[in-house]
Amino acid sequence: MAIAFTLIETAKLNKVDPQAWLTWVLERIADHKINRLDALMP
Repeated sequence: MAIAFTLIETAKLNKVDPQAWLTWVLERIADHKINRLDALMP
């Protein structure tokens, strides 16, 4: 839960809609390279 809350609050601090961002990430994460996870951050 702490990780989820951290990601949600990070999105909010960056003026990104957390629900839209999480949906976007979950659609792409399966095909994303492990060494480029920073590209998925808000």
